[in-house]
Amino acid sequence: MKALEAKDYPGAVASFETAIAGDDTDYAAHFHLALAQSLTGNHAAAVEQYRKTLRLKPGLYEAEINLGLLLFQQKDYAGAEPLLKAAAEKKPENATAVAAHGRALLELNKLAEAETVLKKAVALDASQKDTLLGLAQKYEDAKQVDQAVALYKEFLDRPGVAERLGNLMLSTGRTGESIAFLEDAVKTSPTAANHYALAIAHLRNKDAAKAGEQFERAVALEPRNAQLRMSYGGFLRDQRKIAPATQQYYIAVQIDPALKEGWSEFGAMLLLLEQYPQAVAAFEKLQALGDARAPVYFFKAIALDHMKQFKPAKESYEKFLALCEGKFPDEEFKARQRIKVIDKELARR
Repeated sequence: MKALEAKDYPGAVASFETAIAGDDTDYAAHFHLALAQSLTGNHAAAVEQYRKTLRLKPGLYEAEINLGLLLFQQKDYAGAEPLLKAAAEKKPENATAVAAHGRALLELNKLAEAETVLKKAVALDASQKDTLLGLAQKYEDAKQVDQAVALYKEFLDRPGVAERLGNLMLSTGRTGESIAFLEDAVKTSPTAANHYALAIAHLRNKDAAKAGEQFERAVALEPRNAQLRMSYGGFLRDQRKIAPATQQYYIAVQIDPALKEGWSEFGAMLLLLEQYPQAVAAFEKLQALGDARAPVYFFKAIALDHMKQFKPAKESYEKFLALCEGKFPDEEFKARQRIKVIDKELARR
């Protein structure tokens, strides 16, 4: 005991082992040996000694909670939970013991039980409240959205919680509710991600004007974010703002020249703007990146056709027909009709 008090843990281990060799039924010696072993970092030996202590002295609170906490640290939550439960039942006013039991239940995904126990711990000691944030995350992971939302609302003064709430509601279709939380998130943390989330919320809420404002702010904050440019471009495209959408897609492929989706959208917008040579170049870049889908050849053929480059246009239409496998009946009909017209045109030359 002198060695233990002096923090000479190896010396304490040696002395307690000697004591136990003389009397193996001394539960106190086993308990203190376990304590000394845990303080030296020999947790496996400590676990064994705490188990021996409890065999000699069933229900000893100190052994139950210490062993429970050791097993918890070793991620043996199933082994820890009954010990921590027993300890908490012996000292129901001890917030540390109650919270430890709650955390074990949390790790075992016994969420409803964990909530009851953890709220009791918080009532005993407000400093334990952060454990409820972990429970909220567990509820979220388990798709128990209502329970997660209720807990997150208790932490609205914490950085990032309004953002988390807004995104959670947005992802589960509660768009109207999400907007207020995302607006708070933008005020406290005006990041591109928060502006983007708020843009999506306004868009789903059918408020395109507000969505556009948030997209603009997000892009201004992260101008080199290719995916953000793509999202903004898609928004502008859907609003039939073709020229601004084209500009966003152009910037996206300048940032990431290997972005296939970017070249595809860029080419489609150029086609709508009747900028045919540029559209052909975009589709050829897409092909160079390995995109051999049938629509790429179809749109390229249309651009070449408008440029009166009939031979390569015909080749592209034919490649489209060879690839489409009946998936695009309307376009297949148009391609065959144009091939007939092109054949007549080429025959006159």
